[in-house]
Amino acid sequence: MKLEGKVVLVTGSSQGIGQAIAIRLAEEGADIIIDYRSHPEGAEETKAKVEATGRKGLVVKADLGVVSDVHRMVSDGVQHFGKLDILVNNAGLEKHADFWDITEEDYDAVLNVNLKGVFFATQAIVKHLRETQRQGKIINISSVHEELPFPHFTTYCASKGGVKMMMRNLAIELGPLGITINNVAPGAINTPINKSLIEDKAKLNAVLQNIPLGRLGETKDISSIVAFLASPDADYITGSTFFVDGGLLWNYHEQ
Repeated sequence: MKLEGKVVLVTGSSQGIGQAIAIRLAEEGADIIIDYRSHPEGAEETKAKVEATGRKGLVVKADLGVVSDVHRMVSDGVQHFGKLDILVNNAGLEKHADFWDITEEDYDAVLNVNLKGVFFATQAIVKHLRETQRQGKIINISSVHEELPFPHFTTYCASKGGVKMMMRNLAIELGPLGITINNVAPGAINTPINKSLIEDKAKLNAVLQNIPLGRLGETKDISSIVAFLASPDADYITGSTFFVDGGLLWNYHEQ
């Protein structure tokens, strides 16, 4: 129970990786603020599983691409639990398109959630921690594509590359405040967002050929390292990206 007494906000925690993180951190003793945008039933499922561990859960609807929603999400969490200790920036989206076909609407949709949302959620938590004179932790769920090119997903790569440099910069700026910030960068994970890949055997086999460990990652592979980074065991770690990809990054090649 390394997180007993802590309050954690997990954005995009109604399904997939975010849901797994919320449940795992609750198992470690934390109370959880569960954010969702369009899956209320999933958010309630997460809450039920959090509360099944004996911890408390709060469901908040917020679009991370809208700064006023971000501010409300944080203030609602603080009002309910009295404080916030840890932020997991998990919410994200991607859009497939040739570079020359990307619209301003698509660009804004991806960058607003994946980069602007992370920026302002982090800012809101930092302001709260400064006002209450407490230390804290920020964990961003980035992607191997903060480092690895991904043709036809330029907006996604741009957003994750931005998160990488934001994290590195804030590690220096927030360090004197006792606030750590790190990225977890998943590779190919078995989640609902990858359903079409999983159901297409040819595409799945092509991806598996790029993964030295020979399998897709599971959500528990991500939630485990997030639990570590959120714990006191990681108090001296900041400014780093942890790739959880079965070796994909250094073995990847386009088919």
